Amino acid sequence: MAILIVTHSTDNESPRAVTRALEARGERVYRFDTDLFPTHIQLSLDEGGAGRLSGPAGVLELSEVSAVWYRRNSIGTRIPPEVDPQLRQPSLEESRRMVLGMIAALGVFQLDPLEVLRRAEHKPLQLKLARALGLEVPRTLMTNDPEAVRAFARSCPDGVVTKMMASFAVYGERGEEQVVFTTPLDAKHLEDLDGLDLCPMTFQERVEKALELRVTVVGDQVMAASIDSQASPGAREDWRREGLALIDEWKPYALPEPIRVRVLALMEALGLNYGAFDFIVTPEGRHVFLEVNPVGEFMWLMRNPGLPIHEALADVLTARPS
Repeated sequence: MAILIVTHSTDNESPRAVTRALEARGERVYRFDTDLFPTHIQLSLDEGGAGRLSGPAGVLELSEVSAVWYRRNSIGTRIPPEVDPQLRQPSLEESRRMVLGMIAALGVFQLDPLEVLRRAEHKPLQLKLARALGLEVPRTLMTNDPEAVRAFARSCPDGVVTKMMASFAVYGERGEEQVVFTTPLDAKHLEDLDGLDLCPMTFQERVEKALELRVTVVGDQVMAASIDSQASPGAREDWRREGLALIDEWKPYALPEPIRVRVLALMEALGLNYGAFDFIVTPEGRHVFLEVNPVGEFMWLMRNPGLPIHEALADVLTARPS
């Protein structure tokens, strides 16, 4: 039997770490770099869902797959860009449908099924469920209505921050990446909200921070790490602004039991086996839920503070009790 890891060829160290953990348990691992399909990997399926993958990682009979880790998806990105757009787009869509259809037809455990991920990533649903389960959440407004934003800001005496529901970046003329981070709004910003008619945004009350947490949940294993984002001026509103500079500053964090229980309840409500939670810890010790990323990154946390997330993933993929 084999564990199928679905990712892409430029992914970071995480799939290799999980592969080593699985191989240490005696499992065969087949890595499917989706960016190589359909140009460098061949996939065949029949009407019963049987078939095979063949490519740089060798040959895999799909009947041998016992579990799937759906990590990343870059299907069709190697299809030459100079292909006529009228042909390239259908090629991308057919490639996507074939790969996702193959995974759906396998009938094995998936970490996590695509339809579960798509539902779980909705931020309005996350906030509603989290609040219903007893987690504290910031007052939030998601809108494209400038007047609604101004009224919301007037009701937030400690200020307002804005963010996007999805990861977002723009690229300069030289290809430099400029990520859109959580940003505080001042009076000038509130005067000029005309761009909302082209793109809705999320607005939240500003919550004072003592620490920020990344809480990684795999199955029923809950692993928390903290960062003192307030020690770095550039990271105070969003630690990711100084993510590389702070990479060695993460520390293990003992999550209070009531929060741990509610985190697991939210995982169950969303149907997830894996989730990366973001929390604020206030100076008073309150834990404020921000979001959960169903496919959130974790590589840096294996390095420091040394959370065994790869081992936990291997446990779940091999159906071992945690």
